[in-house]
Amino acid sequence: MKKHNERIKKQLNFCLLLLISILSVQVMAQPNTTFSAADMNRVRDLSGMKWKFKMMLPGEGVKKGLHRLPSEDIETLVWNNARVPGDVYTDLWKAGVIDDPYFGRNNVRAQWVQQYEWWYSHQFDMKEIPENEIVELVFEGVDYSCEVWLNGHYLGGHEGVFSKFSFDITDKLRTHAHNAQKGRNMLMVKLDPPPQVNAFVAGKKTPWFGDYTRDLTPIGIWRPVKMVRTGQVRFNDVYANNNINKDGSADVKLEITVENTGKQAKQMDFAATLAGHNFDMKNVDIEFSETIRPGLQKVVKNIHLKEPKLWYPWDLGDPNLYKIDIALKDDQVNHDFNQTVFGIREVTMKWNPGFEKDVDVTFPRSTYINGKFHFIRSACWGGPPDIFVGRTSPEEYKELIRLAKEMNMNNIRIFGWHPPEIPEFYQYCNEMGMTVWQDMIPLGTGNIPYDEENLVEIFNEGIKVVKERRNHPSLIMMEGGEEMMFRTRDPHAGRAFLERLGDSLQAYVNLPYVPDSPMTDHVAQEAGFKPKEAVHALRYFYDMGQLLHEDWYQEYCDGYPIVPEFAITSVPDVESLKKFIPEEEMWPPGLSWGHHWADLTRLRMQNWDVFGSEMKGSLEEFVEASQDAQGIIFQNGIEHFRRDKPQLSGIALCHFLPTAPI
Repeated sequence: MKKHNERIKKQLNFCLLLLISILSVQVMAQPNTTFSAADMNRVRDLSGMKWKFKMMLPGEGVKKGLHRLPSEDIETLVWNNARVPGDVYTDLWKAGVIDDPYFGRNNVRAQWVQQYEWWYSHQFDMKEIPENEIVELVFEGVDYSCEVWLNGHYLGGHEGVFSKFSFDITDKLRTHAHNAQKGRNMLMVKLDPPPQVNAFVAGKKTPWFGDYTRDLTPIGIWRPVKMVRTGQVRFNDVYANNNINKDGSADVKLEITVENTGKQAKQMDFAATLAGHNFDMKNVDIEFSETIRPGLQKVVKNIHLKEPKLWYPWDLGDPNLYKIDIALKDDQVNHDFNQTVFGIREVTMKWNPGFEKDVDVTFPRSTYINGKFHFIRSACWGGPPDIFVGRTSPEEYKELIRLAKEMNMNNIRIFGWHPPEIPEFYQYCNEMGMTVWQDMIPLGTGNIPYDEENLVEIFNEGIKVVKERRNHPSLIMMEGGEEMMFRTRDPHAGRAFLERLGDSLQAYVNLPYVPDSPMTDHVAQEAGFKPKEAVHALRYFYDMGQLLHEDWYQEYCDGYPIVPEFAITSVPDVESLKKFIPEEEMWPPGLSWGHHWADLTRLRMQNWDVFGSEMKGSLEEFVEASQDAQGIIFQNGIEHFRRDKPQLSGIALCHFLPTAPI
């Protein structure tokens, strides 16, 4: 009897849950009702493994009619499997078309990939589109250039790796209605062959050479693709621009950009709730109305907090985060919903003691967070965990940032050979109290097109990058270039460009900006920068053998306010070597070592500097000695720099992780 009653109870609970589910679906379909936050965020992520891809000669895909494949066609089912987000090389590797580009010299045999265009297809069903709703197809990032079709309709094209782009697909979607077959949709994305000269796309694509790969140009749909349903009035951007007042209170100035896609002005109701994201607080509810004209319009609403919970780096305080949910309604019809997570913090810069403005240095280099000195203990990020982005995941990001914190770092530096990172990177830094010092767009080559049309494209790309990331309190410092002045063909034009870039970025976020790093070379001096701006402590490596490391510190590393790069090399451990060096080339070192940029002469000399021996009796001895030597030289160097405090305000090791086992 007891078991029978339990069975009936479970059946009743199931029926109740089913009834709630049915009612929830009905609420979603009906106007004049209140949605929950989850309901109102009507986003369908098209990411995953249900994509297919196919190779075509440049220009041949359209000629052959791939863009016009019928929506219900099954031909694409026999194309190769693909994953989005991802990249072409990883999809080809998983399909068995190419061997692992990291292993040995396989990347030489994979260079044909960048000579073709790649077609990605995705089939999906759509049941219905509620009346008066708009559906946008949003691409969060494509590398580098693409064109898009939906059900044979040309939607448009895009160039640039870092910026989002979208298309209104409301009238191009097929819905089930009374025939399920009619609800099948065919999305086609043509990836153009990637560019081959970085100077022509600088600022819009990450450099693909140097320390990162051997002339394999990345290509792929590297960030998610989503369908977003909204009403006719929708959010375009929400910025929680905050300020800390002298009395300790704070003002959060919500700068809300909305778009009215209709032809008539609409009276819209905004309903917002401010809450603690990782701490408890009494919710703050805000309601107001605005008339929204057709097109884009900014609405500003201030929230005053008498006793705000501030965001700090982990070694200065707690990384407190707020979240604000905003619903956008018209006479109780829900149009859109936005959730923004942010922190309240103030970043200021002060002059380092011992340096005279406009004589030794041009910029203050001591960072203060909410009035507390933030000595930067950093490492250069080294780019995404994998240059082939299809081989990494947000979980890997989280673990790497956790390890950086465990190593007593409080900052990560993304410099100009690396791309702006994915949202999860900043989210994890926010939550763990790690600050980010970042070149907003990669300009590591120093070679940029100086015609105004191209410059404007670079500025616009930078603006899109900073707008997407400015709510993250972890982002505390912006930089314009990375060793750009080393290579610029016109020092004065290079400086003017970097200063214009800074003006563009700071118009959208109130953060410190430094044009370039290190700015101590003769080209930067010719452009008017000062002799003590910063130092890249790299000459021990590049001039190996000229000085012992103790002498090098004293001769080349004294008297600078900040060290953006401090580099010492070593060999990866043996297990890592096995992942990219063939067994027969492992020891003695074969050609694949040189192909992966190993400088054996420098490594032997570094071992001799520390141990008085090249330590090459065996692979294990050589590897372990190089790692011990790296650690000892780093340890001695960091102690040397530490003694320069407070004149020195920060140091970044180079690198925290390699993008690839080159």
